[in-house]
Amino acid sequence: MTNSTQPVEDTSGEPRREHRQRVLKGGTIITGIQNSEVSCTLRNQNAGGAELKVAPESRVPDRFLLYVPVDGVAYRAEVRWRRNDRVGVKFAGTEPKPKLHYG
Repeated sequence: MTNSTQPVEDTSGEPRREHRQRVLKGGTIITGIQNSEVSCTLRNQNAGGAELKVAPESRVPDRFLLYVPVDGVAYRAEVRWRRNDRVGVKFAGTEPKPKLHYG
């Protein structure tokens, strides 16, 4: 008999308080350096953060705006971890769609 009250084991090594829903959303990392943008894909997300997939050669700063067109907002994001082409971020609030972003 399975005990349904036990938490699901997290094999990623990342301590997490909330389960992140799997998603597949396009996003843009807006670095603020001369309107520099880096394309990314959100792989999972919850109200507190997300896991992003970026090109391995991408330079992602420690803090940035993450614009997600389907959500219609930009999340103020802070990097919590980095592994190869994946970046885990914590959200620190939202802002309206950036005026300089045309997507």
